[in-house]
Amino acid sequence: MKKNKLKKQIVITIIALFSSSLAFAQGAAATASGTSQANSEVYNSLLSNGLIFFAGLTMLGAVLALFHLLSMMIKVQQIKIYQEQGIEAYQEKVKESQEPLWKRQYKAWTNVVPIEKENTVMLDHNYDGIKELDNSLPPWWVAMFYITIFLGVIFFAYYHVLGGPSQADEYNAEMKVAEQAKAAFAATQANQIDEDNLEASTDPQDLAIGKTIYATNCVACHLANGEGSVGPNLTDEFWIHGGGITNIYKTVKNGVPEKGMIAWSAQLKPADMYKVSSYILSLQGTNPPNAKAPQGDKYVPETE
Repeated sequence: MKKNKLKKQIVITIIALFSSSLAFAQGAAATASGTSQANSEVYNSLLSNGLIFFAGLTMLGAVLALFHLLSMMIKVQQIKIYQEQGIEAYQEKVKESQEPLWKRQYKAWTNVVPIEKENTVMLDHNYDGIKELDNSLPPWWVAMFYITIFLGVIFFAYYHVLGGPSQADEYNAEMKVAEQAKAAFAATQANQIDEDNLEASTDPQDLAIGKTIYATNCVACHLANGEGSVGPNLTDEFWIHGGGITNIYKTVKNGVPEKGMIAWSAQLKPADMYKVSSYILSLQGTNPPNAKAPQGDKYVPETE
């Protein structure tokens, strides 16, 4: 009954396609009967509609042929099962073929053969007595396999079709983020000074800031040009607590309480103490007038 119904539907579909093409062609011919150009359009219309009809009929025939071939293969398989395993297995196979596709697929994924029936799925492979079974793959593995295919399609579409960022673009973006993070970290470390590896700054901006700090905090004891008053002369080569940028920085930082010099670490940031120390070192050899007599020991820089 189902086959007869299907054949009737196919025949009705073919007749409908052919009738619609003829009706369209006749309407076009009636409208365009006035001129030769209209006749040419009618012929073109007939030709194009005929080609469309022929293509549709060919596709329909191909689908029907495939459907028939599939039916034949199923019948052959069912007959083979009947011959090899009996009528019960045949009926079970027929029943399975009538189940919904999702249910059949789920059974195929979880169709693990019991141990007592492993001989039915035993392959001919034999490696030193170890034999291989043709069991179904675990459902979780199959699911992961299809998920990776799906993700691969998305990846390909995003990066190779829709113009997603390339590896070089992502690298440059990450490097830009890293530079911003580095700059932000450097900003937080701006006031951190390593006292053991100091080098005097010669940057004009640093020295200008150091001069301003000196004029605000140091002039009272060392005078404007570093010639010294209550405090020692800062322009010669003699130092009470050691010369060089490291010793000067430590003196500014810790002060000399017994001589009345406060520890400036309580009032100045490390970066500011470094800049004023660099400025003090830049006064070396300026020989201002009325300079105070040398005090302390002559400082000779250490050489490596």
